[in-house]
Amino acid sequence: MTTGAIADEVAAREPMGKAPQPRHLIVTVYGLYARESDGWLSVAALVSLLADLEVDEPAVRSSISRLKRRGILVASKRGGAAGYELSAEAREILREGDERIFGGQRAALSDGWVLATFSVPESDRHKRHVLRSQLTKLGFGNTAPGVWIAPAHLRAATISMLERYELSGYADVFHAEHKAFGALPDKVAQWWDLEQLATLYEEFLQVYVPVQRRWRRRRTPKAQEAFADYVRALTDWRRLPYLDPGLPAELLPRDWVGMRATELFFALREDLAEHAHAHVTELVSGQAG
Repeated sequence: MTTGAIADEVAAREPMGKAPQPRHLIVTVYGLYARESDGWLSVAALVSLLADLEVDEPAVRSSISRLKRRGILVASKRGGAAGYELSAEAREILREGDERIFGGQRAALSDGWVLATFSVPESDRHKRHVLRSQLTKLGFGNTAPGVWIAPAHLRAATISMLERYELSGYADVFHAEHKAFGALPDKVAQWWDLEQLATLYEEFLQVYVPVQRRWRRRRTPKAQEAFADYVRALTDWRRLPYLDPGLPAELLPRDWVGMRATELFFALREDLAEHAHAHVTELVSGQAG
């Protein structure tokens, strides 16, 4: 299994409003908690944690098998307990994902842009599709055939993606500034589908504003429920930073909904993460005992 396929699985998520696939929840749980124990969780602990997310044991075991086939999880026993650890490739992709998902980075106009240009011969046209698809997933906009643009802070992620998919021989990467012609906010609206992105952010708000209100009315947080809500919120959220390149605020529509959605996610993280972590620690310790 290529690291590119692993990256696709890590970033994957069903549309908001639908129950997440168990494997997507498992990736979130591993990304949040397993790396504290060298990337390993016992099967028993994972089954118990997914039960808190209303996923039954057969679905957990089936999803584990799929993640194993895709090279994300590797079977491993510790202290006589059966379990799975993250593969080296999955750990690296999750590390990169941390920067994107939790960084909350919004570009400044003065930072400039990264341009990716590519030319793929007809004999390798399938790689042309992969290249377009992965640039889109990174948050690039398309300015012209074979010319893609994103805020400059995505340069390192772009180079990493091209190397991961063995596409560097077809592409060039540049740092650029927009000098002329036309109003840059109008250009940005052409290069990115801001309406679609706004719809996704609105969906996140619709689902999780009520969750935030519910938690802020509570005097005594329940760790198990905090875990379930936080894992679901992160599983829904994690694809959005890959679609939104963090465009400069002055180039976006007024009262850009992405900023409100970002504030909500980080507020939920502040409210829930500590309680969720306590729940996982207690459950995993109990399983070990």
